[in-house]
Amino acid sequence: MPPATLADLHDSLRDCRQCRLADGRTQVVFGDGNPDASVMFVGEAPGFHEDRQGVPFVGAAGNLLTELLTSAGLARQDVYIANVVKCRPPENRNPAPEEVEACKPFLLEQIRLIKPRLVCSLGNFATQTLLGSKVGVSKVHGQQFQLADFLLFPLFHPAAGLHQNALLPILREDFQKLKQLLEQMAATPPPAPAINPVQMDLF
Repeated sequence: MPPATLADLHDSLRDCRQCRLADGRTQVVFGDGNPDASVMFVGEAPGFHEDRQGVPFVGAAGNLLTELLTSAGLARQDVYIANVVKCRPPENRNPAPEEVEACKPFLLEQIRLIKPRLVCSLGNFATQTLLGSKVGVSKVHGQQFQLADFLLFPLFHPAAGLHQNALLPILREDFQKLKQLLEQMAATPPPAPAINPVQMDLF
């Protein structure tokens, strides 16, 4: 039976052993923010500081994300932030395919429970997981993709902006596109749910 609330889902994952990442974690990094947010951000996986504090995006990349959110007219407490993978990969390596597959249902449950109108994927792993495609974020960043239940807006990961100086101006420009998109969405009420909605199978 699916969890009734976000808190129920969180409680069910505190001792998760679905993949080998459980062996090295300090704690599950579930997510943070407004459970009724209309905008959700999805990153890759927790890093060192996130694993210690149990909150996503609290290191240098998190500081940059907070700055970028402000530039788009958003406050961190008004959005919801999560990662595809809920436990830190050793040495911050990329998540393995089986680790992504183990955690993907939990991310989809988070989205189902929060019901955001807009999901911003940060980096390749989040973008590919939600699009169900191997397309790189470099090809789709700053574009809109209407999926079954939400609008997807891929962005470079803030960490990429920190490590590659050439990407930082692009990231800032995309957040200005996001600001314009949010203004358009604010002027357009969400569509009424269909009586018999047809769900798209993204995967």
